[in-house]
Amino acid sequence: MSTNASTNGVTNGAPQKAPQFALSSRMSTGRAMSLDVWSIFNAANLPADCINLGQGYMNFAPPQWVKDAADASLNTVSANHYSHPKGRIRLREAIRDHYSKDFNRTLDVENEILVSSGANEGQYAVWVAFCEPGDEIILFEPYFDQYLPSITFNHGVPVYVPLHPPTNFSDKTTSDAWKIDFDELRRAITPKTKMIVVNTPHNPVGKVFTEQELQKIADLAIEHNLIVMSDEVYDCLLFDQKPHVRIANLPGMWERTITVGSAGKSFACTGWRVGWLIGPQSLVGPTLAAQTRIVFCTNSPLQEAAAAGLEEAEQRGFFKKQVEEYQERRDVLLRYFDEVGLKYSTPEGSYFVLADVSDVQIPEDYPFPDMIKGRGRDFYVGWFLAQELGVSTIPVSEFYCDEHMKIGERFLRFAFCKDLDTLHKAGERLRGITKFYKKK
Repeated sequence: MSTNASTNGVTNGAPQKAPQFALSSRMSTGRAMSLDVWSIFNAANLPADCINLGQGYMNFAPPQWVKDAADASLNTVSANHYSHPKGRIRLREAIRDHYSKDFNRTLDVENEILVSSGANEGQYAVWVAFCEPGDEIILFEPYFDQYLPSITFNHGVPVYVPLHPPTNFSDKTTSDAWKIDFDELRRAITPKTKMIVVNTPHNPVGKVFTEQELQKIADLAIEHNLIVMSDEVYDCLLFDQKPHVRIANLPGMWERTITVGSAGKSFACTGWRVGWLIGPQSLVGPTLAAQTRIVFCTNSPLQEAAAAGLEEAEQRGFFKKQVEEYQERRDVLLRYFDEVGLKYSTPEGSYFVLADVSDVQIPEDYPFPDMIKGRGRDFYVGWFLAQELGVSTIPVSEFYCDEHMKIGERFLRFAFCKDLDTLHKAGERLRGITKFYKKK
């Protein structure tokens, strides 16, 4: 053997340094390389028995008939192979049949529907298709954190407009009290603005945008010739008879709106990564071209299962029952908040609630890990409560730009997409929060 031979990075008995390679410039944008909130508040860092009300995944299975459809699809030949990049025809037809009445038109399965590998990948493909370097994308804060790197990776520039929380909370405060300052929104629009992102029902606020609010956004989009991406993945989770208004249905908006949907949110199968986009051919067509280069196609068997879900949901009364179950879960958690005097705004949609933790006092000498040092106050409160009470949440300042981070530092996000037993156990633990309130 040559004396210069190298095995497993060792040459002549001396370990060698790994080669260093220059990163793409995009990796320094959108907090891409920062330690994210999900890495901090995960099971590896928290007490072993901590109840996770932070991350928005369900701890219960999809409906049985949808799981049965997944099993059946695996026993066919075609569903185990590539699908058309547009999505399997059965799913596109199911989306057409389910959503056409909601959009007041018969959707074209060839040109107006695109199946994506989860809603997030579909959104990414939109930005690949339409973002030029320097294009500005308006985000309402707090925003879903994946928007940010998806925009900056495609050379877009995020522009932030905060939803302003209510000054005071009462037992009648709802997520509707979080408001856009429309003068602020108008000032945020420049000649470089390309798109406004709307998320309704909203994660993490739970706000359901009203027709009046959406009309004001639409008026600005038309005036300045902007695209609207309407993230409506929680469109099947609205409470207290709150109506869901689709901005694409407002006058002049179909032609400039791409609407985002999700099987994962609809059928409690977030790990399946099946989503869809609905919009005019002028927006869907270029997005299809981009997506074909990103993933080519979405997994086939679970598209078949998602199709079965949409095909049978109405006759089974599934979505009505699901809303009732989620509303019960929401109300269970909120009753515990009421019991301990924790302020919140009742969410009218999605499966999150924001609680104001301004009154929680942390001991000055409490030990915190280095990974949260320098973060917002909500990171410290969230870590403290996870360690002391055994309930994990998500700090809301993560979903704000640095300039507006103070708005989010008051709040922690609680997810109630859990079974009732888990929510009761969490609520019982939260009773201990009162001993940490500031003395008044």
